[in-house]
Amino acid sequence: MRKYDLSMAQWRKSSYSNGEGGNCIEVADGLPGVVPVRDSRAPQGPVPVVPAAGRTSFVAGVKGTGSLTV
Repeated sequence: MRKYDLSMAQWRKSSYSNGEGGNCIEVADGLPGVVPVRDSRAPQGPVPVVPAAGRTSFVAGVKGTGSLTV
């Protein structure tokens, strides 16, 4: 598994988050071909790095469980 240095990552609220503060998915841009994803309620928690092409499927799965815990 490849490790990514996310110490300088610029996190932003994902367009997949709802606007009511519930599902707060944040993503970081700037890594070619992959998208780091985190739960804004647990920013020190796990940060899955998913292939950019699989982002939609990943987010759909997370919405189904309500958690980014992996």
